[in-house]
Amino acid sequence: MKEYTYQVKNELGMHARPAGMFVKLAKQSQSVIEIQKGDKKVNVSRLLAVMGMGIRQGDTITLTVDGPDEEQVFPEVQKVCDEIL
Repeated sequence: MKEYTYQVKNELGMHARPAGMFVKLAKQSQSVIEIQKGDKKVNVSRLLAVMGMGIRQGDTITLTVDGPDEEQVFPEVQKVCDEIL
């Protein structure tokens, strides 16, 4: 299992674009990708669940990737965070 903790920099927080990119990654992957904020954790393959977390600028989130292709998927998860979120 790979884990990435990130502080959201985008003033829009978790908006449709990064949420959609996470969903796309999850659907292309054999691994389970989850996002956690505080004590709330959801699978990123569920767009409405990700959007419903209320992730805003300044929030700290933790993303986990667990599965057979985690080594390939993990850098893509980091890229979405670093470049868009």
